[in-house]
Amino acid sequence: MEQQEYAAGTTRVAGGTSDGRTGGAGQSTTVAVVVVREAGPDAPQEPAPAPLSPDPGLLRLARWFAEADPGTADDLCVASFGLYPARHFGVPAEPAAGPEPGAGDAAVSWWHGPTAYAPAALRAREPRPARRQRRARPDEGALPAVRSGVKPGPPGKHRKPEPVRSAAAAQDRSAAAERRIAARLLLAHPLVTASGPHADGFPLIRRHRDWLTGQFDTLLGYRLVVGPWHARLCKAGLGPGAARRLEHPGTGAPFTPGGYAQLALALALLVDAPERLPFGQLLARMRAAAPGPAAAPADLAMALAVLAEWQVLDGIPADPAEGGVLLTVDRELARAVPAGPPGLADDAADLIRRAAEADPGTAVRRRLAETPAVLAADLPEDQRDWLDRHHRTGPAALAEFLGLEAEPRAEGVALLDPADELTDLALPGADALAQAALLLVERLVEEVRPLPGEAIGTDVPIPDALIDGVLGDIADDYGLPVDRRRDYLADRTALRRDALDLLHRMGLILPTPRGTRPPGWLLRAPAARFAPAPDLLPVPGTGRHSRREVPVAVPAPGGPRAEQRA
Repeated sequence: MEQQEYAAGTTRVAGGTSDGRTGGAGQSTTVAVVVVREAGPDAPQEPAPAPLSPDPGLLRLARWFAEADPGTADDLCVASFGLYPARHFGVPAEPAAGPEPGAGDAAVSWWHGPTAYAPAALRAREPRPARRQRRARPDEGALPAVRSGVKPGPPGKHRKPEPVRSAAAAQDRSAAAERRIAARLLLAHPLVTASGPHADGFPLIRRHRDWLTGQFDTLLGYRLVVGPWHARLCKAGLGPGAARRLEHPGTGAPFTPGGYAQLALALALLVDAPERLPFGQLLARMRAAAPGPAAAPADLAMALAVLAEWQVLDGIPADPAEGGVLLTVDRELARAVPAGPPGLADDAADLIRRAAEADPGTAVRRRLAETPAVLAADLPEDQRDWLDRHHRTGPAALAEFLGLEAEPRAEGVALLDPADELTDLALPGADALAQAALLLVERLVEEVRPLPGEAIGTDVPIPDALIDGVLGDIADDYGLPVDRRRDYLADRTALRRDALDLLHRMGLILPTPRGTRPPGWLLRAPAARFAPAPDLLPVPGTGRHSRREVPVAVPAPGGPRAEQRA
């Protein structure tokens, strides 16, 4: 099924011969217009462009967005566009000890297992430049083999010679590195263009498209479409409560239902728009086709900013009053954006459900590839059974494909990215909000973590007053710096809202079920990996009210009696 049929339930092709780049009317149409204009007033005039006709499937999607609440609108965006990036923890924990390699990890709880904790003074790090996908080095010398007991460099008296590798082996290794880089790029950025910010990786995707297409389809059930000028990984939905959303490219403001509605409405008109389109005509048609009241200017600006970032539109003026400005429309990319089937769904809830449907193995692997941690308690019974049967082989195949590390625990599995590239949110992070969120979750774990011997569950309720008290202590103790976004010391409400939002998006806390009074938060087991390991045998204090150690005499084998402190 063609991508636009799958997305909108209908397919229409504009006249003219496409040049394969912009999806416009093509060179022949442009030449015809020039001939007519040069022929003089007596020559037949070019007919006026036909009015823009919205795609019916995307028009229905715009109406569903407009009627949805914010959480449902986010889930609907994930289901219909699938343009969300992967999200993973970066810092690995120390491996758990077990009777055999890997055997002990899956039996250890996140609550009391090894942690990735670092003291607050060590967390701070300088802001890094914008992440760019690492390029594969094609030559053998740039990819040295470092094996146990064999170090690179000139041979010495006690050095073993480097094994001689054939040119074919070096080429295979280079190809494997390129495939992994291309796969990670697509998972982080599902829409890659030849002229966009990740253009360096586009030739790798084209070079290995057959292999990538097969791997993504086999492991994740994703469809990869690679054209002359763009590559599109059509991701599936993540179901309700995915905690994924679009944000304004410049300000980072989250999309509102109205912003999503304007985005779907614009796409409904652009999939069949001419290559050159007056800005005023687009705005007028969007107002006429809108499913509800007139859109707020902020919602329209948000939708247009995202379309510009996706390179669907070019030349958008800063002032909407400049209606005569001609926009450049990339119709090919406009048709590549929708990934879900709005033309086949009955309503928004049905679309969210349909987009997440998959066999148990594929559904679990999708969660492993896209989310920080997969907890068995969150899975349906068939997926939970699959994860229990394939707790080692399932994550291992995906980790090998994407260059990740598996962290199995009693509650579930997390795939980690020590390179800290395959994620849209970084925790730990360098800014004030990430630092505050990490300090908050560390102290919450220390306060409410279940003790050994207690019934260990996946989630633990957090007293609301504890959150306020901990945030107050953090602000007083650390004096959170003023960052580029806001002074959190002057706005504790914003600090609380944004810190909890970040922890929720990283899967470390969860809102209580709907209808719970009063509403609150639950601390999740993976949060304990960012807190110090529990001290089950604390050192006795030395203060006036501390209990003193009592010497107890015990016989020492083969010698005099020795004293051992109780």
